[in-house]
Amino acid sequence: MSETDKTYAGPMSGVRVLDVATFIAAPYAAAILGEFGAEVIKIENPAGGDPWRRYGTPTALADSSLAWLTEARNKKSVTLNLRTPAGAELFKKLVKSADVVCENFRPGTLEKWGLGWDELRAINPGLVLMRISGYGQTGPYKDRPGFARIAHAFGGLTHLSGLPGETPVTPGSTSLGDYMSGLYGAIGILMALRHRDVSGQGQMVDMALYESVFRALDELVPRFARDGFVRQPEGTGTVNACPHGHFPAGDGSYLSLACTTDKMFQRLTRAMDRPDLWSDYGDQSTRLAARDLVIAQVTAWTTSMPRKAVLHLCVEHEVPAGAINSIADIFEDPHFRAREDMVAVPVPGLGDVMVPGVFPKLSASPGHIENLGPLLGNANQAIYGDELGLSTAEMEALRAAGVI
Repeated sequence: MSETDKTYAGPMSGVRVLDVATFIAAPYAAAILGEFGAEVIKIENPAGGDPWRRYGTPTALADSSLAWLTEARNKKSVTLNLRTPAGAELFKKLVKSADVVCENFRPGTLEKWGLGWDELRAINPGLVLMRISGYGQTGPYKDRPGFARIAHAFGGLTHLSGLPGETPVTPGSTSLGDYMSGLYGAIGILMALRHRDVSGQGQMVDMALYESVFRALDELVPRFARDGFVRQPEGTGTVNACPHGHFPAGDGSYLSLACTTDKMFQRLTRAMDRPDLWSDYGDQSTRLAARDLVIAQVTAWTTSMPRKAVLHLCVEHEVPAGAINSIADIFEDPHFRAREDMVAVPVPGLGDVMVPGVFPKLSASPGHIENLGPLLGNANQAIYGDELGLSTAEMEALRAAGVI
């Protein structure tokens, strides 16, 4: 990457990422690197680009939904049809100068195009190929299609979500597994780059969507292996602590309380001015045995006043509590503003667009949003013409043939 291409000198500055994926998981991993200074080149099919461009709420910009603008931040876009021999050859030229390739096709797709791991590492032995798919690159289910909703179900999280005896519900957003797998993908890339620093060799990072979900099930694996226990949906609480869940306030809103220890419960009883509850149920095992009674007493207290008043007492007595926020609540909360968790980024033709900020917050080399999702092919000239040296006539011929 030339000095003129460096728009932000972050900790990943000097790393070039080729993002050939679609939708969220692998592109999110690439976006994280881009937030901290990597040059991310989004490679899209000339026929419409990444379908994520049209997912969610449209804007006045063609093929630039709010979802696209948010998640394709800090990327450049080039168009390239990898299914064509000419497109595959152009991609190989880009791989020579790349550090990372991110993809999330079904296993075998890149191989079908002559762009599998063996071919790519022969071109660039230091390359890191990050692959995210529904079920991973190996195993009997590897060829099955996968989306986050399926990953939640297969990975064991959906079974735990909802009220006992009712239809399982979506755990969080429908895209939760995509974001979780993208985070793991970014971690894998960073570790692979560190390995390359030591050995000079690249490697393949293989991430299945369901595995990020499965990894978040705390003690379910050792518990079942030990005694065959199958945890069931727990609704708004948990079998391990009480009171620990969601409670209504007197104004119709909700809040979350987390008394994971006896000490936390003692603080709550002080906030409630109910020393009798502490005397009778100060031990966690006693509270769990009398769960319904304890929850009823806490609910009576939370519904006796507005949520703001409940939270004020909880904060005063150091009880772990928080509002169950809607996005409207979040926009009103001073803590989100103080931490700059949302930032307004100017987009030509749209004005300022508010998006989530960059996380985590590094003290010496923080991340940065240079631009939101790019227009389709906005870097074709810079990459194909200026860098690879294709003439105007050559680019026109490739465009006419549907290659770029």
